[in-house]
Amino acid sequence: MKILSLFLNFLAVVFSLSAAVAQTGRPNIILIIADDIGWDDLGCYGHTVVQSPVIDRMATEGIRFDNFYLTTSSCSPSRSSIISGRYPHNTGAAELHTPLPESISIFPELLQQAGYFTAQSGKWHMGEAARRGFDVIHDKEGIGDGGEEMWVPTLKDRPKDKPFFLWLAALDAHRPWGPNEFSGTHDPAQISPPVYLANASATKTDLAQYYDEIKRFDHYIGEVEKELQRQGVLENTLIMVISDNGRPFPRSKTRMYDSGIKSPFVAKWPAGIKKSASLSESMISSIDIAPTFLDLAEVKVPDSFQGKSFASLFEKPEKAFRKYVFAEHNWHDHEALERMVRTKDHLYVLNLRPSLSNNGPADSNASPSYEDLKDLRDKGRLSPAQADIFLHPRPYEELYLVTSDGEQLLNLGSHPGHMEALEQLREAMKIWIEDTKDTHPENLTPDWYDKETGKPLDTEKVRGEMPGGEAAMQTTAKGPF
Repeated sequence: MKILSLFLNFLAVVFSLSAAVAQTGRPNIILIIADDIGWDDLGCYGHTVVQSPVIDRMATEGIRFDNFYLTTSSCSPSRSSIISGRYPHNTGAAELHTPLPESISIFPELLQQAGYFTAQSGKWHMGEAARRGFDVIHDKEGIGDGGEEMWVPTLKDRPKDKPFFLWLAALDAHRPWGPNEFSGTHDPAQISPPVYLANASATKTDLAQYYDEIKRFDHYIGEVEKELQRQGVLENTLIMVISDNGRPFPRSKTRMYDSGIKSPFVAKWPAGIKKSASLSESMISSIDIAPTFLDLAEVKVPDSFQGKSFASLFEKPEKAFRKYVFAEHNWHDHEALERMVRTKDHLYVLNLRPSLSNNGPADSNASPSYEDLKDLRDKGRLSPAQADIFLHPRPYEELYLVTSDGEQLLNLGSHPGHMEALEQLREAMKIWIEDTKDTHPENLTPDWYDKETGKPLDTEKVRGEMPGGEAAMQTTAKGPF
């Protein structure tokens, strides 16, 4: 037994030394993606009820980014955009449930070719072609109700002689809410809903169950950290936590406001981030993730990536990065065609289907929170903020001064005092649409679900013409930065 004990100690020392040597090379990278978690639904972003202690601590040990934006507030197009570093209409997968084509370059494959072990665990939702970028994929068996059960086993089973990239994608906090060990953690009585939701019992309970799933997501991130520490590789591992779109509630998911398009983004990397508890207000787009990872891995960034590396922000988080970020709303259960451009001061929305209401996705429209809003509507008691989801026709253009209107409630699109900003963003949008070969087809995919109930319509589910097309898939133009 004594000999065995000495041998095991020897192996532990060797393993520790090997890990220490690996720390001097290229960083390990872990991208952790939440499903439908709003940017401000974490404690480190000021939420006083949501319990997210692991992510909150990581924000004090690394960098919290306050101006990180997605290219769309829709699950699969958002993920396809992240993995390809391209805008949704440039991927060939601009609509919900459309697969990423094989012709589109993806960063995990380039990391793989550069000697990284690449693995995915949890929600997939990008089609078959993108699987070629991963050595290991766990997206079906054993991933658990929240999608996180295989995260640590995937990390344990990796080859120890290579740097690694992990794409860890939760199902939390996507509807329907699943029972878990954190159910009942949040008290509905302590919750104050956003102003565009009803201040009602069912809505508060709905939010509490959503917060419980955020707690579970947070817990599993902590388990990943513990395993990295056990393996001796935490120091040189970059962990990035983001969401794929806004919370699955009315006026959030699928929408072009911050409640839909803005994402939390916390990064921890002890070896690479020298200033802990840093705050970065630099504007970043989710298409910038792919070139950043390749930059850190010392891999040439292909021209096809429309984003740019923000690796310099890890050293200087205060550095200016982007002037503009762009986003789009295409079909997600319902016909839609919106475009958005955001600066630090303003948000501009171009609504190319103004005749249609903008209720939100089917799962949100079938929720207790939506029922509460319908009840207020039927009683004639909706506030202007609550009435927004039912409004039609909608304004063709919307302009918000986000420095004083964080919820984007007051449309200044026709205000004479804001014409200069309106013209500037109109021009930026025009250039982006032309550069990136965006198209606005007449024959879009129609509604597949009832906007009042969230239930499937009794019609044939056919696809229309998707924005973009072949020219958009081939362009390498990036648009204004």
